[in-house]
Amino acid sequence: MAANSFTSESFYSPDIGGQISMLWEFIKAPLIVPLLTICVYICLAMSIMVFMERLYMGIVIVLVKLFWKKPEKRYKWEAMRDDDLEDGNAAFPMVLVQIPMFNEKEVYKISIGAACNLSWPADRLVIQVLDDSTDFTIKDMIERECLRWASKGVNIRYQIRETRGGYKAGALKEGLKHDYVKQCEYVVIFDADFRPEPEFLRRAVPFLIHNPDIALVQARWRFVNSNECLLTRMQEMSLDYHFTVEQEVGSATHAFFGFNGTGGIWRIAAINEAGGWNDRTTVEDMDLAVRAGLKGWKFLYLGDLQVYSELPSTFKAFRFQQHRWSCGPANLFRKMMMGIATNKKVTLYKKFYVIYSFFFVRKIIAHFFTFFFYCVVLPLSILVPEVYVPKWGAIYLPCIITALNSVGTPRSFHLLFYWVLFENVMSFHRTKAAFIGLLEAKRVNEWVVTEKLGDKLSIKGNKSGSNKKSLRKLLGDRIQVHELGFAVFLFVCGCYDFAYGKNNYFIYLFLQVFTFTIVGLGYVGTIVPTS
Repeated sequence: MAANSFTSESFYSPDIGGQISMLWEFIKAPLIVPLLTICVYICLAMSIMVFMERLYMGIVIVLVKLFWKKPEKRYKWEAMRDDDLEDGNAAFPMVLVQIPMFNEKEVYKISIGAACNLSWPADRLVIQVLDDSTDFTIKDMIERECLRWASKGVNIRYQIRETRGGYKAGALKEGLKHDYVKQCEYVVIFDADFRPEPEFLRRAVPFLIHNPDIALVQARWRFVNSNECLLTRMQEMSLDYHFTVEQEVGSATHAFFGFNGTGGIWRIAAINEAGGWNDRTTVEDMDLAVRAGLKGWKFLYLGDLQVYSELPSTFKAFRFQQHRWSCGPANLFRKMMMGIATNKKVTLYKKFYVIYSFFFVRKIIAHFFTFFFYCVVLPLSILVPEVYVPKWGAIYLPCIITALNSVGTPRSFHLLFYWVLFENVMSFHRTKAAFIGLLEAKRVNEWVVTEKLGDKLSIKGNKSGSNKKSLRKLLGDRIQVHELGFAVFLFVCGCYDFAYGKNNYFIYLFLQVFTFTIVGLGYVGTIVPTS
């Protein structure tokens, strides 16, 4: 009778606020507190995994810098010489340069020109422009640029397909089928915004010539527009850590890392042995690298061999890029995990490294931990004070992880705190994309080519047709509803902590609200036309 009296008097009271309060108290102790406590433990476990991974890579990179020999000392390497050659240019292997393009109006001249200026004998170099453009005006412009270089004696081929099947992977695969490619031993890939230095091949190719077990030589990316806006500075910090730590550690310890899709040169025999390009995911580059690694091929990363490229400077382009880079690895992990585990050509240690470190922690757990802990669980724990979050998990470990992440870009150390806040915002998109990849949901194979602005970056007053856009279109491009929703949620949690909390988490929460709001209103990386 007491229970019935509680239900009838409380839940049917005209006081709506009282009803909600009593309902909350009714379910909090038996349901909310245990569930949230479990979530805290899961997040703490993920934080330890991420911390150990960062600590391991931090220790290894210090050892590499202090004690490891340079790549030229670890592997056999001899400079390519133009003199004293009895057979002319025969000592230079045939190299194919592939430049995949899709409506690259702003940058096509940059990449084609850079490839044509590579320091390599003209009769030992084939440049292949793989144009999947759907804009016929742009196709004509690219073809005419190829003809212009061909008239100068450059062996450049302009290739098109009837369909865009397989996207970039399909274009690269189709490009290798041409008869003139059969004489080539190596293939170097440059995306349309990449501009290699003339000495690129002379630095990289000798490693492949003198070390027959090396399949890939990967160069480091640098960025021509890293100072364009705050968005590009944030990207530079993340990518510099990826190259200076993750790629370097993988190359030094396991001779394995993920191919970055561009700025690298492959042994064509290794591509063929691994099964060629495959378009089953949106990370065809990582797919090929994993399959080649499982065949026993080695990879080499050269940190001092640098290729300049362009970072997406609009949030829309960056968001689509991050979706592809987060969804693809998760989907590839789903497809290849068992194949990696049962592979007999690599050691058990290397299989553990690929499955646990390369895929599970870096491509999945890192996203999940960042989003769920800092944007969901920690804020909710403020509303439920019965749930205890230890300081070491909420403050100390994250500070150490952040410090370890800062080694890639020392010049941006003063931006480190805002980088953390921005990464928390982006973790929402990355976590969602990782779930889509793991579950093979609707957008799993979505491929949106990253917009490149090229010389537009230096043109003042470029309106880019923005004035013709409707107000609805402009708002649709700028306003991010999900980010604004999280800003409101975190603001409520911050106000509650300010009023009733004891840990002063409201300082972090209000800063995170500010960041979510800026992104939600479209004030990150947006290029505003000027008159």
